[in-house]
Amino acid sequence: QVQLVESGGGLVQAGGSLRLSCAASGRTFLVMGWFRQAPGKEREFVAAINWSSLYADSVQGRITISRDGAKNTVYLQMNALKPEDTADYYCVAGPHLSSRAGQYNYWGQGTQVTVSS
Repeated sequence: QVQLVESGGGLVQAGGSLRLSCAASGRTFLVMGWFRQAPGKEREFVAAINWSSLYADSVQGRITISRDGAKNTVYLQMNALKPEDTADYYCVAGPHLSSRAGQYNYWGQGTQVTVSS
């Protein structure tokens, strides 16, 4: 069985930082990444990584994705957080580096990030 387990979410004040982690088990993946969804909003691509990195324009400069291949774990370092970053963050995995949700066939359960002012 394949599992993607996120951790590191929580409540943080605006301007603070968080590091999300996602540990994959059951197999390895060429691509791992992150989507997010705020209440009442559509699912939004955040970042993904294989040997390169892909970022949404809206988060580039504040968010950094990285990967530890030996641990089969992907990280999302988020700095200078804003209230509009509040969302459920989902770890994803699949064969293609893409900003399209349909390209990812494995999804985690999500971790909540709340940014207060």
